[in-house]
Amino acid sequence: MVQEKKLVQDVSGWLRVYDDGSVDRTWTGPPEVKFMAEPVSPHEQFIDGIATRDVTIDQNSGLRARIYLPEEENPKFPIILHFHGGGFCISQADWFMYYQFYTRLAKSIPAIVVSVYLRPAPENKLPAACDDGYAALLWLKSLSKGESNEPWLNTHGDFNRVFLIGDSSGGNIVHEVATRSGFIDLNPLRLAGVIPIHPGFVRAQRSKSELEQPESPFLTLDMVDTFLALALPNGCTKDHSITCPMGPFAPPIETLSLPPLMYCVAEKDMIKDTEMEYYELLKKANKDVELFISTEMGHSFYLNKIAIDTDPVTAAQTGELIEGIKVFINKH
Repeated sequence: MVQEKKLVQDVSGWLRVYDDGSVDRTWTGPPEVKFMAEPVSPHEQFIDGIATRDVTIDQNSGLRARIYLPEEENPKFPIILHFHGGGFCISQADWFMYYQFYTRLAKSIPAIVVSVYLRPAPENKLPAACDDGYAALLWLKSLSKGESNEPWLNTHGDFNRVFLIGDSSGGNIVHEVATRSGFIDLNPLRLAGVIPIHPGFVRAQRSKSELEQPESPFLTLDMVDTFLALALPNGCTKDHSITCPMGPFAPPIETLSLPPLMYCVAEKDMIKDTEMEYYELLKKANKDVELFISTEMGHSFYLNKIAIDTDPVTAAQTGELIEGIKVFINKH
């Protein structure tokens, strides 16, 4: 008789982990939200001014990325390397929530967006997702040197203007990849700037904002605690350097060689206090950082297509965020 596997953890409708180690990422929350977490097929023909394709970055590991190419007649576009969110445990580069925002961003700037399919935890514990992000940057470097070729990027990409952007836990990967890149020669590629959006910077001890700010569809205390417990190396707490770059186990910010930052925070984000702690350290270390605050908004609000379509304030704040990113990129 086959023994039935037992449910060990169920995280806010997003993820279930069983006692045999298997993971089920089927969405079990409200069905009207499910479309945001469904994959969008790539289309190499232009639809609403954007074409997309999936490419394999590394034949050995199977690491892949999705490329968004704008239809504009620019000689060369800046390249934005994107790391998706999901607490290192859920979501992937082809989900509709990213498609709806990053097609819009690519068109607005205009820029080429390269979004990495990051390996998820708990099957792939940290630093796996950070290693994937760094491997993608090194792949762009190999393209810039002519050591490998990707037609869209080699024809249309400006490797002198490469930016990193990340949503939520993807913002942690932005910090990690930017930190690593400070120790190597990327030439002829230039890392022109980085844009962490609502990064998952936390501490083992609860912050005031975690206790006081309301939970949102994209961030609950359960998600913060359980996703990070599943993602971090065994025996580590949230004070690990990837989740707490302002903490005792991380290299001091002033010792890091970081490119210019556009640092994005939502006023009603549960983890705002620890996000702001990181910002204050950047300022104290005299880093080139611009703070962009979205008023009245919660964590990753700009990925919530339902709120964008039904709430004029969310729609307006999403437009302002896109405009802010456009100004930052055009400046660098």
